[in-house]
Amino acid sequence: MKTWDVIISGAGIIGVSLALELRQRGAHVLVLDCGEPGKEASSAAAGMLSAADPETPEKLRLLVRESAGMYPLFAEKLENSSGMKVDFRHGAIALLHAAEAPLDYQPISHANLNRLEPALHAHGYSAYWIAAENSVDPDLLMQAALRAARDAGIEVRGQTAVKQMSAVGGQVEVIAVNERFLARAAVNCQGAWAGAPVRPRKGQMLYLQPMNPMLLKHVVRAPEVYLVPRSSGKILAGATVEDAGYDKTVVQEAIQQLHRAAAQVVPELASATIVASWAGLRPGSPDDLPILGRTETPGVFIASGHFRNGILLAPITARIMADLIAGKTPAVDISAFSPSRFAGVAARM
Repeated sequence: MKTWDVIISGAGIIGVSLALELRQRGAHVLVLDCGEPGKEASSAAAGMLSAADPETPEKLRLLVRESAGMYPLFAEKLENSSGMKVDFRHGAIALLHAAEAPLDYQPISHANLNRLEPALHAHGYSAYWIAAENSVDPDLLMQAALRAARDAGIEVRGQTAVKQMSAVGGQVEVIAVNERFLARAAVNCQGAWAGAPVRPRKGQMLYLQPMNPMLLKHVVRAPEVYLVPRSSGKILAGATVEDAGYDKTVVQEAIQQLHRAAAQVVPELASATIVASWAGLRPGSPDDLPILGRTETPGVFIASGHFRNGILLAPITARIMADLIAGKTPAVDISAFSPSRFAGVAARM
């Protein structure tokens, strides 16, 4: 039987980024996914790289900043490796009451706001420039990562659901539907399907197609909606946060509410056509922090629970997990993200 250095279960952006990092270090990697690679939370995300989001938990902020700093090179490498663009954009605009603005948000005058985004209406809010926030198109990013992985010699198999990972004779046995694999190490990167204590957090969002394809150039954060422009001219509006289990039903009332909120911020969006709407399942954890590290099963690791930050945390997660698999201590402290903090319930598979 052929053996692998590492088998990764889950072909979302976390799993594929880790596979690329491991391959760069010389490992032979197999990536398995229960469905079509890259088609769950990773491609359903908004793609905001929010290094300065005040809602980020305190224990996560260093990791977020480190990963945000890695992103320009990460995106560039994926573009060069795949020959695809990922729509990486710099900066964002926030509409807030002045008392709510973090210190690193830079006030934007009315004249400058009109110059930056003439279609944007502040409606009594103050406008701020967020230099530390960028964005990417997650669907393009995921496609580029998969192409780069396959071009690098990483085998990516869809429709191969992993049922169990167990230690056998100093190796890890990975049991999938009608197949069995052996590896030196295995990693659970199954997102919302990673097992307890990870749970799905539903997010509904939509794409609007305005008449003017250049209507918006920057990410806009408003109190009731965020807007993310794409190079196609579409504008993403999102998003709900719901505890609805694995239900991905799109509720038209929620979509219409997001459309109305978008039109309050950019009035021209009132007449924009809704060209797509969907729901993704973010992998949440009880404390809203990722789960990174060794599980109770020898040779088996987990990288899940990234909640809203899976796209942003992909490069730093890949580096951390590759270090752990190699027996190295990561350069950043990950003790707050240890699976052991959940007393043995973390995705043992």
